[in-house]
Amino acid sequence: MTNPDQSSSAVQAGSQPGYTSPRLPANNPEPTNPQGNAANANEEVAARTTQQEADISSWLPITANRNAKWWYSAFHNVTAVVGAGILGLPFALSQLGWTAGILAIVISWVITFYSFWQLIILHEIVPGKRFDRYPELGQHCFGPKLGYWIIMPQQLIVQVASSIVYSVTGGKSLKKFFELVIPSWADVRQTYFILFFTVCQLVISQTPNFNSLKGISLIAAVMSCGYAMISFVASTIRGAHHHQHVNHGVRSNATPGKVFDMLNGFGTIAFAFAGHSVALEIQATIPSTPEKPSKVAMWRGVVVAYIIVIFCYLAVAISGFWAFGNAVEDDVLISLEKPNWLVALANIMVFFHVIGSYQIFSMPVFDVIESYLVGNLGFKPGRLLRLIGRSLYVLLAGFIAMCIPFFGGLLGLFGGLVFSSTSYYMPCVMWLVTQKPKRFSVHWIASWISIIIGVLLAVFSPIGGARQIIVSAKTYKIFS
Repeated sequence: MTNPDQSSSAVQAGSQPGYTSPRLPANNPEPTNPQGNAANANEEVAARTTQQEADISSWLPITANRNAKWWYSAFHNVTAVVGAGILGLPFALSQLGWTAGILAIVISWVITFYSFWQLIILHEIVPGKRFDRYPELGQHCFGPKLGYWIIMPQQLIVQVASSIVYSVTGGKSLKKFFELVIPSWADVRQTYFILFFTVCQLVISQTPNFNSLKGISLIAAVMSCGYAMISFVASTIRGAHHHQHVNHGVRSNATPGKVFDMLNGFGTIAFAFAGHSVALEIQATIPSTPEKPSKVAMWRGVVVAYIIVIFCYLAVAISGFWAFGNAVEDDVLISLEKPNWLVALANIMVFFHVIGSYQIFSMPVFDVIESYLVGNLGFKPGRLLRLIGRSLYVLLAGFIAMCIPFFGGLLGLFGGLVFSSTSYYMPCVMWLVTQKPKRFSVHWIASWISIIIGVLLAVFSPIGGARQIIVSAKTYKIFS
């Protein structure tokens, strides 16, 4: 990852297309030139530096392998987008009501589909250059230092927040699975299940690069579609038998409660469209030539993924709220009780899916950690560095998840705080900066609408999420 102290020229050119090199340690001093030919000496140093950059690029997890197919993009994006957030959509409808809730999902789908297209185009907006990482595109748009500090903190918060939420989701789903299959395990603390999930991630996190995740990501994508359909079918059956006893009004009766719930509901929906923070990194794994740029394959995969996304989202949201009304849990699978075997199957599918999602969102974090350790601190690339750096991150995310496992509140808090930026308005801002569309043209209007909605989400939604966490914390004991 580019250090903000690098010059702008370093941002514009890398050792290979798409790689913005980190600052390299000066462990190869410039050789003496007895003939006084300083120009040749400088060329030798530059050549060695370029080779160092190429070696680092070929080791870092984002740029190590560029042999992905278009369908890799499809299931990577399904895994990234159809994540833990889908389970909270019925809960969001219970906070917003039928009309506002469904409109919010559809509008969010349209906006994020459009902003996804913008990122795909911007990936190779400069001829011969690929912006393989979100911060690299930010540096191109806003300058080396400003662009870095605008994008990098937001992307890192998105990735870390996803890791925490997926740890909570994995632990809760595994606990529910064992409660249904082995009832005597009902008293086992949720903390232990989150810990087991974290141990699994310690092992899988040693996967060397993004393309090495393709098998895990494919399984995760299948699992996500599987539990979405189970939730849809089971909720529909449940609703058909108990529909007359369900209240479909909003959860709160008092005005302050309605307002806070509405804000949290919008944040939950924003969290459900969080795949943009890894869009450029996924596209970086696809080969690109002037005759066949990566945007063609990437866009094909995103179209397939987003068709699956809207079908799953509406199916789960509508059926879950219809079946349980405003009594639905913040994870709809918790509301489902029978048949036990089906609910258990859905929960174990969630567990395996979030294992893959966790890795998809963590890979850019691993890239940042390793590029900084190698490029700025001079550590030698290798398995030991990967083991230590990634393990420390996974352990930290797992510890935080065990401390604050408030699924619904976390979705609203993080969804509004940073996911709305990376998915809703930041791609549009960068599009306006680089493309400069004509005022009141289609792209100008669409971008500004997305920006306004995204900023409103970023400002107000975290309030609802924070309140939800405070309310949940009143009855929670740490490591329970």
